[in-house]
Amino acid sequence: MATVPAGRDKYRSFLDDESDNVQWRHGGPPTYDVLNQLFEQGRTKEWEKGSLEEIVQNAIKTWEMELSHKVRLQDFKSINHEKFNLIVNGREGLKGEEALKMGSYNALLKNSLPKEFQYYKADEESFESSHEAFRSAFPRGFAWEVIHVYSGPPLISFKFRHWGIFEGPFKGHAPTGEKVEFYGIATVKVDEGLKVEEVEVYYDPAQLFGGLLKGAPISISSSPTHHASACPFHSPS
Repeated sequence: MATVPAGRDKYRSFLDDESDNVQWRHGGPPTYDVLNQLFEQGRTKEWEKGSLEEIVQNAIKTWEMELSHKVRLQDFKSINHEKFNLIVNGREGLKGEEALKMGSYNALLKNSLPKEFQYYKADEESFESSHEAFRSAFPRGFAWEVIHVYSGPPLISFKFRHWGIFEGPFKGHAPTGEKVEFYGIATVKVDEGLKVEEVEVYYDPAQLFGGLLKGAPISISSSPTHHASACPFHSPS
């Protein structure tokens, strides 16, 4: 994975002004050039600079960047470390350290269905294996945009869209080359300094896995993931 930023990122804060004390998961801050291109080509909304929609969109992208690429919670600048809580589809909330250990994919995809009915078994995945699975499926990244903002701070509510192009294998399924996307709604509670205290997300995982499981089954020996591995992806943003 590239670790040196190529110029200031337009959509994420704290990438170019970090101190040397920040511990990055891959040795340095990530680059988002390929993902930003996918985002700009596929977005359905282009928000006015400085608008509430743009501010919310960039704030969530920044938080996701920190969750996926920083090793220590103390280095996060987007959240209130003591109060942070992540709730997904009504499940029990995750504190900052818990979400950091699990990673964004496992935190968002964990569910309580019986194992035989789970599309994705978050309990059996590590931070690294979960990110590798989605990097493989979406080599250009997994783009994210705000569709509509319903209310502003301190309790921000909004609708979002997440999408990628299924161009690599996923869990034994061949790529289709098609766009895979899902929609959801979320609320974000912020403190007086606009640091995130709580994120609550609701979405239907079947929208995501319906696209990923369309790919034809492939044998392990023919899967490209058993050859040289690459990391051209950030994680969902």
